[in-house]
Amino acid sequence: MSEGQRHDGVSQEDVLRALGEIKDPELHRDIVSLGMIRDLRIDDGNVTFKFVLTTPACPVRNELQKSAEEALKDVPGVKSVTVEMGAEVRSHVAGQGPRPVEGVRNIIAVASNKGGVGKSTVAVNLAVALARYGASVGLLDADITGPNLPTMMGLKQGFQADQGLSLVDRYGVRLASIGFVLKPGAAVIWRGPMIGTGVRQLLHDVAWAEQGDLDYLIIDLPPGTSDAPMSAAQEAPIAGAIIVTTPQAVSLEDATKAVMMFERMQVPVFGVIENMSYFLCPHCGERTDIFGHGGAKEAAEELGLDFLGEIPLDVRVREGGDEGVPIVESDPESPVTEAFMAIAQKVAAKASVQQFFAQTAAGA
Repeated sequence: MSEGQRHDGVSQEDVLRALGEIKDPELHRDIVSLGMIRDLRIDDGNVTFKFVLTTPACPVRNELQKSAEEALKDVPGVKSVTVEMGAEVRSHVAGQGPRPVEGVRNIIAVASNKGGVGKSTVAVNLAVALARYGASVGLLDADITGPNLPTMMGLKQGFQADQGLSLVDRYGVRLASIGFVLKPGAAVIWRGPMIGTGVRQLLHDVAWAEQGDLDYLIIDLPPGTSDAPMSAAQEAPIAGAIIVTTPQAVSLEDATKAVMMFERMQVPVFGVIENMSYFLCPHCGERTDIFGHGGAKEAAEELGLDFLGEIPLDVRVREGGDEGVPIVESDPESPVTEAFMAIAQKVAAKASVQQFFAQTAAGA
């Protein structure tokens, strides 16, 4: 059936022309040429189609659906519009260099230059947030000498010591950590080359795609700019890195070092997150900037990076980490969860935009 063939007075050409007026705000091209409109059907003036986004965590999902419905109201002959929203996450386009991780479309590194800023908390809740949007997500604990993600995800240290390391599904996230095979209290005393080998094995020897391809693999890197972060960048094509810091003025210095490391390794930096940004009193709602405020945003501006968001300080975040239930899972209506969900959308959008332009450049 040709594009322009009419169905009860409504033509596919007119429908697509109307939808072609809608532009994706991130990609700056119309949704028809981007291939987002699929399975268009017209029956007695009733128009149905699938609207395929580039990520299930699209921050403008509702706006795009509403725009599509509104655009067709004025098309002659259209009686109703039914839009089925879907998503297909595109794979990160890697150039020459590290070999891809089989079955993983995008690798996102969560990093900091110093410990104690809540980097692992961000990695865990970001992974769970992306999974809540419907993405397939993995979480890799790259802190070889100090793995703590098992505890934060409600798993006992060393529970796989006798059977060997394998993936575990928690809160919709596939998780792998060397902590699964380390008995409680055991210390990993490894030099740099062994740490690099451990990171490589976690990336390439774990069957991340055994239950289906992953849209996103979040890597929780240890603090600093040494072996593990360097090994991760050398062993797999990272789509982008997220820098976690706190509000203090020294955050600019810390963030700068982390950003410079990734730039030297040719890894894009998606932006900066300010953790422990402020405290909201659970009784009166009063806001207190315990550690100051705005240092991370200023750092992002100084470095020419995006500020991805601020996460408030909340005792339930600490409790969730100790009890093994991330706050995004335990309290989905909390201000902290809202912050994580918004950041997850921004990160997913960053990955989608980067992939689109990389694919466009590769096909040029």
